[in-house]
Amino acid sequence: MKKVPAISSWSGGKDSCLACYKAMQDGYDVKYLLNFISRESKRGCFHGIESGLLSLQARRIGIPIVQKEVTADMKKYEEEFKDAVTSLRTEDVRTMVFGDIYLLDMINWVERVCGDLKVRPVEPLWQRDPLKIVGEFADLGFKAMIVSCQAAKLGKEYLGRFVDLSLASELKEKGVCPCGENGEFHTLVVDGPIFKEPIRILEAEPVLKEGFWKHWFLDIKKYA
Repeated sequence: MKKVPAISSWSGGKDSCLACYKAMQDGYDVKYLLNFISRESKRGCFHGIESGLLSLQARRIGIPIVQKEVTADMKKYEEEFKDAVTSLRTEDVRTMVFGDIYLLDMINWVERVCGDLKVRPVEPLWQRDPLKIVGEFADLGFKAMIVSCQAAKLGKEYLGRFVDLSLASELKEKGVCPCGENGEFHTLVVDGPIFKEPIRILEAEPVLKEGFWKHWFLDIKKYA
């Protein structure tokens, strides 16, 4: 059966990675990883991952990454998102993979915007139990570390910890979604079944950043 070409929304974290993997297993041919970079920081939106590290991640996976700079303004972001998807959409490529789990606002936004673009959204993780998602992610051999977290929810000691069921259960006991679906924490995937070789983090340090929420970030200085 001919595979369906698709674009995968990509943050570098576990949910977008697992959604991409599951879509590939379901017969989608992911042509591009579409990643959005903050125009101000030159880092991945929300996760704060340096753009060069995201590019290395894509090379280790073997799928081209397309990085687009965006602003923090939500109205402008939607326009920039649409422009980015339109630049990759072709007669054949009219499907996009997302890693949403249970936030209705997010899936409503995705469905509305994709409807405007005449692109079909695919949501492999939608309405699945977050603990089961983490368990499947770990069982498949993926490895992801926490690279940012809300300081009010989690301390800096969580930075660099790898995601597994033990951590997920610990987070749930603290009232934190095991997948960080509400933005409590974000991750970087460094290895897994779609990686040709793992990414090694050689030097990093915690940094506290102010903003709407205080966040701890793992400032990754060296990697290979």
